[in-house]
Parts: sequence; structure tokens; C-alpha cells
Amino acid sequence: QVVHFDTTAQRPLRAWVEGVNTHLPDDVRVHWVKPVPDDFDARFSAVARQYRYVIYNHPTASALLRGRVTWVRQALDAAAMHRAAQALLGEQDFSSFRAAGCQAKHPMRQVQRVQVERQGDLVWVDIRANAFLHHMVRNIVGSLIRVGMGEQTESWLAELLAKRDRTQAAETAPAAGLYFITAFYPDALQIPRRGADCVVWTCAEVKA
Repeated sequence: QVVHFDTTAQRPLRAWVEGVNTHLPDDVRVHWVKPVPDDFDARFSAVARQYRYVIYNHPTASALLRGRVTWVRQALDAAAMHRAAQALLGEQDFSSFRAAGCQAKHPMRQVQRVQVERQGDLVWVDIRANAFLHHMVRNIVGSLIRVGMGEQTESWLAELLAKRDRTQAAETAPAAGLYFITAFYPDALQIPRRGADCVVWTCAEVKA
């Protein structure tokens, strides 16, 4: 996660990192600090964001992963989920995957990359887009799970997009398993970016 703040204080960059970390709880850490233009905004200067949703797909729930993943006992066809998810690519109206309470001005979003991959008992969904609607990733995953179970065809997500009706899609997937991976900024800003491999499970980041 990237944050920004304004200050007139002059300190070595490493001093900022070490000084701030002394005041943070053990599970929160600053890794780097760099000066940015005055008009930089950690949220609005980002050109894309990436999320990962992790599913534990096994007949028996995992005690160790409880609260960190969503458990689905029925076997999922990750390849079918991946093929279905490609309908999400491009700039489209995502009303079918928009929460009722979403306050975004419009439902148009541009999905740049989407991958569904299985590694052992874990199935993860990686989505990169210019921006996301409220609960958009979890709503998409809920429908992809239906496809993975064989309850819906691979063309279903394309059909849902065309309907622009949230009530036609599947239920919202649980919050457990959803991870914000990184934000992408213009190259000129030279903002450091950590990949998906830093989030609990090692996996290749969605390719830029």
C-alpha cells in the first residue's frame, strides 16, 4: 500500500522509514520513502490496481488457513474459470458486479488483466483494472465459482455483463481471501512496487 503526506521537515529518507516504524504496531511496516511532486496523490495518481482472491479448494476446511482464504469444498475447474474471466477484459459496464451501496459516479471500468490459476489446493483469481467498484472483485469471484463448479457455462460472465443487472449474478464471495496486491503509478514517478509474491503465497504477479 502507498500513502502520501506533506511535510516541511528535512530528514534522510532512511530516517523517515526507521522513525515512522518505531510508532507503528508490529504488523504494519514502512518499507521505503521517496519525495514526489506536490500534486501526487496516493489514491488518485494511481493508473491501475491489482487484487488477488484466494480460494482453498478441498473437501475438508483448513484449520491453519481459516479466516485467510475462502473455502470451497466442491472441486473447481480453474481452467474453465480462467476462460470465462476473459470476458471481463477491456472497458465495460460492470453494473452486474456492482454493490447496491456503491457510490462510484459510473459503472464503467477497464479490466487490463485477469488470471485464474490453480496451485495444489489453492485457486486464486488475480484481477488488474484501472479502478474497481465496491465489492466488484468479490462479486466477480462469486460468479466465477459457479462456473468452476459447473453450475454455469463459460459464457455466463459475458451474459451477465450484457444484462447490467446485479440480481442476475451470483452471491458475493466472502471477504476472507481478498487481498489488495499493489497500485500502479506512471513510470515517471518511479514508485517502488511489490509483487504478488509478498502476499502470503508465492505466485507470479499479473504481467504488466
